[in-house]
Amino acid sequence: MSDFFNSGWSVYIAVFALAGIVFCLWLLFTQRKWLHKDVEVEDTGHVWDGNITELNTSVPRWWTIMYLSFCAFGLIYLILYPGLGSFKGTLGYTTAAKLKDDQEAMQKRIEPLYAKYRDMDIPDIAADADARMIGQRLFLNNCAQCHGSDARGAPTFPNLADSHWLYGGEPEQIEQSITDGRHGVMPPWKDSISPDEAKDIAHYVRSLSGLAHDSLRAVRGNRGFEQTCVACHAADGTGNEAMGAPDLTANVWLYGSSEATIVETILNGRDNQMPAQKGVLTEDQIRMLTAWVWGLSNRDNTEATK
Repeated sequence: MSDFFNSGWSVYIAVFALAGIVFCLWLLFTQRKWLHKDVEVEDTGHVWDGNITELNTSVPRWWTIMYLSFCAFGLIYLILYPGLGSFKGTLGYTTAAKLKDDQEAMQKRIEPLYAKYRDMDIPDIAADADARMIGQRLFLNNCAQCHGSDARGAPTFPNLADSHWLYGGEPEQIEQSITDGRHGVMPPWKDSISPDEAKDIAHYVRSLSGLAHDSLRAVRGNRGFEQTCVACHAADGTGNEAMGAPDLTANVWLYGSSEATIVETILNGRDNQMPAQKGVLTEDQIRMLTAWVWGLSNRDNTEATK
């Protein structure tokens, strides 16, 4: 609660927090007869079930003391911890620092678990049953939200369980993807390609994967493809791993293979980003995760130890 866009919000929060405590004290002193035990008990005149009478009596002393104690506790808490706008508290406590301390303590506890894998190559780690179990848990906790619990992806999120890779499926390439993230951008061509020309190119692209297409449109689309697409996707449409340009001949589609979807991609482009994990996972965890992901498309190398 110590980060605000301007000082006005900080003052508003501080005043609101203090006003709440002041209101509670005001409510107490205005709604009771202050600690007088000799106050005459009043009959409100409300009776239930024939003999249960509601009385109006003063608040017990113990309850008043408890109420005041809670108000005092609230004031002390707001002095020690952040809660009054930009005031950080005299103890300097922050949840971010607490989280960092907890993470560091956890890393120290699990460090021996990863130590034995540090000198092993990624394929050797992938062949270890215990390492695969660790890698799978890391994946479920950090990657399944996008790629699915089975790692087979979803629309706009790549399938990690097949042999098709945008940036390459070698251990070093997968590790780089996890560590630094990826940012794939397909530029929009609507300013230089008409919708009808985009349809022609879409039919040609569909023909590369053996999908149903209009052969006449595909012929015209081939010329458009050569003029605008080969720089990234190569002349034969097999893509470019260095740029993350997909192989258009593999019949693997990140956004879908329909004519309308391909036309939309050509005209409006695509912008897809995988966040870097180097600030979230340790180097040891990234290597374990790399091994597990690599093993998904190299099951022949890990099957023997399953």
